[in-house]
Amino acid sequence: MTGVQHIPVPEDDDGMRLDRWFRRLFPQVNQGRLQKLLRSGQIRVDGGRVKAAHRLTSGQQVRVPPLGDPVAAQPKPYQPIDPRQADDLRQRILHQDDHLLVIDKPAGLAVQGGSGTTKHLDGMLDALKLGAKERPRLVHRLDKDTAGVLVLARSAKVARELTALFKSREARKLYWAVVVGIPSPDQGRIVAPLVKLPGKAGERVVVDEEQGKKAETEFRIVDRAGNKAAWLALEPLTGRTHQLRAHCLYLGKPILGDGKYGGPEAFLSGVPQAKKLHLLARAIRFPHPAGGMLEVTAPLPPHMAQTWEYLGFQANLKDPEAGFGEYE
Repeated sequence: MTGVQHIPVPEDDDGMRLDRWFRRLFPQVNQGRLQKLLRSGQIRVDGGRVKAAHRLTSGQQVRVPPLGDPVAAQPKPYQPIDPRQADDLRQRILHQDDHLLVIDKPAGLAVQGGSGTTKHLDGMLDALKLGAKERPRLVHRLDKDTAGVLVLARSAKVARELTALFKSREARKLYWAVVVGIPSPDQGRIVAPLVKLPGKAGERVVVDEEQGKKAETEFRIVDRAGNKAAWLALEPLTGRTHQLRAHCLYLGKPILGDGKYGGPEAFLSGVPQAKKLHLLARAIRFPHPAGGMLEVTAPLPPHMAQTWEYLGFQANLKDPEAGFGEYE
């Protein structure tokens, strides 16, 4: 590539993170080099400096400096989706209307691609066009190993509205988890700022009172299995990476199956599939773009349903204590 380019963001890429967009167009540029180009101002959006996590808007112009490797500036096409995978995704639709979809993301499926991740939801979204003119767009994220409710916008306009809504925290999110041990007290608010740390095993977050960013989570025990495990309802009041996993560890009760954060203490002998993360995005409630409130819930994934039975949790799944709490 021999000169500076100014590439317009197409409508289909509205709302995409700059780093993901850039690496789709220029796969020869790794994340480290991309960060250097951003810090030095060689990559800009509409003439301004931005960070890697900047969300693009259709019509913006991205300045791309000479990269030295003649690769055509065309997005890398998504891989064809397996018909069985497409059918499974469609079976996972929890809510559908002209504006948005809500799906039940399975545990183990990454939301977006990354280093070494070739199978991800973002590469499969053509299966969920369902007659719409545009490809669905992601407006929030779930960890790869977290199952449950995930909202998709069916147009660029709705994507912008929902992205702003999620940033404003008007959306309420309810998670269920099994933790090893019994928290004390039975309910409360965790206030513990979090900071990201790099590592050989991948990025993780830790509590850091001085450098951490504000992070708050409401929690309450729904049911317990003796003294060895508890079913928690969790409502994050902020949206930090791995917030619930780090906050449960802060309580001294790691999420069952979360070896990354809890180590050996995160496993229980005899529990079926105890090495799978027991964290579910159970429900979401938010103002619908067309008016009114929308609330959608997801069922227990198979590995968590097995654990519920094994541990003998007795609370009704629709028990008020298992749902959204009312906080001042």
